[in-house]
Amino acid sequence: ILDNINKSMIEEALRIRLVEEAFLQLFSEGRMNGTVHTCVGQEIIPVIVSSFLDENDTIFSNHRGHGHYIAAGGDQKKLLAEMLGKKTGTSGGIGGSQHLISSNFFSNGIQGGMTSVASGFSYSKKNKNQSALSVCYIGDGTLGEGHLYESFGLSSYFKSPIVYVLENNRYAQSTPFEQVFRGDIKKRVEGFGLNYYKVDIWNIENFVKTLE
Repeated sequence: ILDNINKSMIEEALRIRLVEEAFLQLFSEGRMNGTVHTCVGQEIIPVIVSSFLDENDTIFSNHRGHGHYIAAGGDQKKLLAEMLGKKTGTSGGIGGSQHLISSNFFSNGIQGGMTSVASGFSYSKKNKNQSALSVCYIGDGTLGEGHLYESFGLSSYFKSPIVYVLENNRYAQSTPFEQVFRGDIKKRVEGFGLNYYKVDIWNIENFVKTLE
């Protein structure tokens, strides 16, 4: 069974890779406005995470959100239309690459900009006795944002049903992780009373078991 799960997940990750490569090609041809940040190399993460979510759960993403959007069941044609600035796009053609919206998906390009939004949203769901989970994706560059730690504190205090997914590719744009980060990620997270789990994207079996 696990082999079949691995196969389907890898196929979905490859589909995201092909979409991202197509976007990069369109961008290089000058057919897209603004900029385009892809999730190349990180495709399997949202695929596995989304496999544990349902229609009641909500995803909060960032500037590298195309893969998050697709893995969550987002309309691929609407995503393409959005990237091309068409009114038929998922955000009406005005959001572009970084500002996507659907019934259960929100993203923006501000570093850590969605972290407190996700925390408050998940708390409001809990306060209304609605059984739902919020997932907020961040990159390692966001570890330098004070806003993130305020969000951690709020989430912990209100016991918000939220999962922060840190996609650490060890580079924030062009700056190596080792040049800007000091301390221990695990200790930072646990310092706010939050649970911390570390997974390796090259070990899908362990990744899946950790989320289970």
